[in-house]
Amino acid sequence: MTSLDEGERLGGPTVEVIETSSLGDRSYLASDGEVAVVVDPQRDVDRVLAAAGRVGARIVLVVETHVHNDYVSGGLELARLTGAEYGVAAADELPFAGRGLADGDVVELSARMRLRVVATPGHTFHHLSYVLESADGPVGVFTGGSLLFGTTGRTDLLGAEHSEELARHQHSSARRLAELLPDGAQIWPTHGFGSFCSATQASGDSATVGEQKLSNPALTLGEGDFVRQTLSGLDAYPAYYAHMGVRNSAGPAPLDLRAPSRAEPDALRQRLDAGEWVVDLRSRKAFVVSHLAGAVSLGLDGPMATWLGWMIEWGAPITLLGESREQVVEAQRELARIGIDEFAGAAVGTPDQLAADPGQVRSTRTASFADLAAALRGEPGDLPAPDVVLDVRTHNEFAASHFVDAVHIPLYELAQRVDEVPAGVVWVHCGSGYRATAAASVLEAAGRAVVLVDDHFGRAAEAGVPMSS
Repeated sequence: MTSLDEGERLGGPTVEVIETSSLGDRSYLASDGEVAVVVDPQRDVDRVLAAAGRVGARIVLVVETHVHNDYVSGGLELARLTGAEYGVAAADELPFAGRGLADGDVVELSARMRLRVVATPGHTFHHLSYVLESADGPVGVFTGGSLLFGTTGRTDLLGAEHSEELARHQHSSARRLAELLPDGAQIWPTHGFGSFCSATQASGDSATVGEQKLSNPALTLGEGDFVRQTLSGLDAYPAYYAHMGVRNSAGPAPLDLRAPSRAEPDALRQRLDAGEWVVDLRSRKAFVVSHLAGAVSLGLDGPMATWLGWMIEWGAPITLLGESREQVVEAQRELARIGIDEFAGAAVGTPDQLAADPGQVRSTRTASFADLAAALRGEPGDLPAPDVVLDVRTHNEFAASHFVDAVHIPLYELAQRVDEVPAGVVWVHCGSGYRATAAASVLEAAGRAVVLVDDHFGRAAEAGVPMSS
């Protein structure tokens, strides 16, 4: 879900945060009450226009900190709709019209507000940060994928061969910002709230430059140690990222949220039988009780777009299943942010209503980690004993801690590697249940007998599941 948080009065400009929590990103609208600048807008710019309307400001400038790899930008369309200038890094040499910005440029927005451009390479080679200044001096800085809360943006999105060089740039850029700005200046990053664009997990919801000087590795470690720590912590990132930079560099098309064609029960059955992606948008709690056989559980109560975009073959037909029209509309918006605009169809209703025959409706067996521990000890119970314990977390999560004899296949690889899961009953888990439910649905679609462990991983050791040392 997306949300809009009210900005704080900062003794000058007001900054509104437009949060896209499902992707772990934030966009910003800074205003003096009359004019406004927008930083790193998502593709669904209606949220930005609404924010500007609430504060009564006219958008005169839209800027990008970098060519984004994790979402389709709405900057070009927002500039077109509002007549604002569109500011991008001049060094990126993008094919569409825009105001080329470079280190040291100052954009006077009004007598009370201006932006100062600072080159901060690291996340990308031509990355820019924007210092927001009032008549009294710097107020804060929009850091994009440079200096985040407790971390920095990852440095491998342009290819592993550039990771070390960009990590060195990232260290230098973070220190440059810390030297340029007063300790009390606010930091407003685009990434770092669950985004895979972060080098490591970000911490906190707000920060000042002074606070980051005490805690951010880019500001507390020397270059060599920072580079080693950054590179060693990098894990896989969503496969759909490969398509975002290309699309943003070419100039994204406007958002299109027209309703997909309606999929009738017979058509749904045909698509499921053909192994197409039929995505159940309901919560996992609803899914395990009742669902269409072969449907994949990716509920809107979690990062649906990230995992679907990571799991599918790009361009594969997708059908959306919701219990309401509103769920389908929300899913369309979420998926449009990562460039998925076309759907094979959509259907609304309960599994019983959407089934072509009653035999299509299934349920999934669930368990806790205490149940898994008991089953591994051979204690009798209502659930079939595990032949395989499958861990679908990321590589870094698995390396940090995992169960004895667990089989590890990350969720984003599972659809292509189902045949590698050993024979027998599979008990599948993740960190909290969302990914495991998606994995269970993929396994069930492949004809496997599954028990879903819908529990928090942190409870496993206490429950008695044997851990690998």
